[in-house]
Amino acid sequence: MSRPLIAVPARFSESASALRFRAEVNAHKLIEAIFAAGGEPLTIHPSADVHPADIADRLNFVDAVVLPGGGDISPALYGGDHHDELYDVDPLQDAFDVAVATWAMHTARPLLAICRGLQVVNIACGGTLLAHLDRPHRHTTRLTFGADTHLAMVTDSRAMTISCFHHQAIDQLGMGLHAIAWSDDGVVEAVEAADTEQQWFVGVQWHPEDTAETDPAQRAIFTGLVRSASDFARLRTVDQLAPPAAIDARRASPAVSR
Repeated sequence: MSRPLIAVPARFSESASALRFRAEVNAHKLIEAIFAAGGEPLTIHPSADVHPADIADRLNFVDAVVLPGGGDISPALYGGDHHDELYDVDPLQDAFDVAVATWAMHTARPLLAICRGLQVVNIACGGTLLAHLDRPHRHTTRLTFGADTHLAMVTDSRAMTISCFHHQAIDQLGMGLHAIAWSDDGVVEAVEAADTEQQWFVGVQWHPEDTAETDPAQRAIFTGLVRSASDFARLRTVDQLAPPAAIDARRASPAVSR
């Protein structure tokens, strides 16, 4: 079976010793976690062309999206105020990531959003952020979540130990999103789509890739993403092969959902 294609927007790096110049990169642990789960990770160039039609033209061939961690997001995108603790804000990166998140949510692509990625999705859905936490999260902690969540289904558990490294967090939750886990101080740590039947979307404020190699619960998050991406690819192939009447009938049936 071929690997489903997983788009991962690149992050800008001012230098990379092997390349000598400014680079576009993704974390090795993240790429390895996707590949180990059975996906084919594709690093996507963040361009200045963020019109919905341009994003669709570039990404329609992929089966899922991972929005990774990275620098801070400009408060201008959510009507917030500047904070002196903000770092690595990049308007091009922000605009591209928000456009990709908007496209992924609109097309119901399987979507895993990590740390900054979760914050990007929240902004794309009309939510806001806390620009700086009084007590930044740089630790490991234990989380619990409901039995009817994607996290519980893919991990076969209602609790896990997470690796946090962030100083921004969700303030007002965006439309169509549902918070499913919080830290002890009330920070939203995990989010899903309010309609879980419509889309496989898991947004986590921690970094599951950090410990995916050794922690079965974190590894299962990537396995769940890749499984959903494979299902999406299979349904899309069936749609392409089936006659129009069969496609219309299938879409009218409540038993089939993307």
